[in-house]
Amino acid sequence: FIRLCLEKILLQSILQSRTLSGADAINALRPFYFAVHPDFFGQHPKEREVNENSLKRLNGYLENLQKPGFRSFKPTQLTFYVREREPNSSNVQESFSASGFRAVSFTLHTRDLLSTVLDILNSCSLSTEHVQSLNVNSQPHKEAKGTLNRPIKWDKTYYSFTGFKDPEEELEQAQRVETTLISWLDDNEASAVKKLKKSLPLRKELERLKFELSHQLQLSDIRWQRSWGIAHRCSQLHSLGRLVQQRPEVLKNVKGRTVVFTDRSGMSAAGHIMLGTMDVHHHWTKIFERLPNYYKLQKRLLFLEDRISQLLGGIQVIYIEELQPLLTLEEYYETLDSFYNKLRDSRLPFHPRSLRGLQMILESDRYAPSLHEFGHFMIPTVCDPATLQWFIFAKAQEARENLKRKEEMMITEKELIDTSTEKFSLDRLYKEPSVSSAQMIDCCKRLLEESLPYLQGMHLCVSHFYSVLQDGDLCIPWNWK
Repeated sequence: FIRLCLEKILLQSILQSRTLSGADAINALRPFYFAVHPDFFGQHPKEREVNENSLKRLNGYLENLQKPGFRSFKPTQLTFYVREREPNSSNVQESFSASGFRAVSFTLHTRDLLSTVLDILNSCSLSTEHVQSLNVNSQPHKEAKGTLNRPIKWDKTYYSFTGFKDPEEELEQAQRVETTLISWLDDNEASAVKKLKKSLPLRKELERLKFELSHQLQLSDIRWQRSWGIAHRCSQLHSLGRLVQQRPEVLKNVKGRTVVFTDRSGMSAAGHIMLGTMDVHHHWTKIFERLPNYYKLQKRLLFLEDRISQLLGGIQVIYIEELQPLLTLEEYYETLDSFYNKLRDSRLPFHPRSLRGLQMILESDRYAPSLHEFGHFMIPTVCDPATLQWFIFAKAQEARENLKRKEEMMITEKELIDTSTEKFSLDRLYKEPSVSSAQMIDCCKRLLEESLPYLQGMHLCVSHFYSVLQDGDLCIPWNWK
């Protein structure tokens, strides 16, 4: 036993020479961050949201590894959409999304930064050669790669005698036992409650700031494009409040409008005022000063939508924020104008008002028309007019049925959310935009069959994965077990 302990001390000292600092780990992961960063997925909101949420969980995992005395860990499964196509890795689950990106899923279970960094890079088929230039032991890469999970394999009698947990056995057990909602809530309730209590003062401050600014500026609403933390949102509202105090005259034209904090400033295709969170007050001021010109362009845009509708038998052209990329008013106007000119020249023989009640959205990253489950047509801007005509005629009746079913689903979804919120005494129940109404309905129906006292007073988000957010919100997959 003494010999084993001495060997362990010696080997730990050797291993310490192979660890990375936090800064080194970030530098080593730069190619990975570049491949999956959400900002590069502007035209693909679903992939962007998945990467953004996975990065949050990855950063939390890396932070925990750097905490002094950190011992316990749980295997963390992550999914990323990667931009470039690479040969499939033999031990990584991969699939391709409809938009052509490679979906990579892998599980983190390492206990040091170096092994974790190498695991991530290898899982995404990214080069690891640059890691050797960092401040790590100059052992050959093959040796390092071969010792990713556990450099030393201790005899089982060591763990039996000392009472220490065998990491390999823990990992095998975690992979063997499927995560269930009850077991996950058992393990994470305390952490979520602690974070939620800590965030309560900031949540109240956020509501106060939002109410005061909305009332003062007579805004219709204040929103956020991304799921930023409460502290981040408060900071953004404080910035807007300071601008109101310094330049009240430039905000006289915002009455009745919606302000959205997002990645860039301007006016969105939906007519919302966008304030870029990385821009300074000078940029925000220019946007507010340009509002009269934006309003004129918006009127021209509405007229263009009406003209397209007339050419297509009365079908309504709509823009759905949840399903389409965040376009500026100028970008959307150019898209409509190009599509209108193509339709006008083709002179399609649609009977006037024959398609009234139907809806369509224009998409610039598709090549074939399709019908969404909610009943609206998804039409590529490059679609051939003859193909467009045939597709709309062929799918018109199905589209009307889907629209009717959408209304019924929306009512059912709201009723189930209200019932679930009341039964479990939740403070809030909501879903991520990437979760469909059908998935939300299925999730709530199964939740109502359970007894879940853990949820009282909590904020529950229905998503595609398990996670505790930084402000205490509980994220569960819609298809939980």
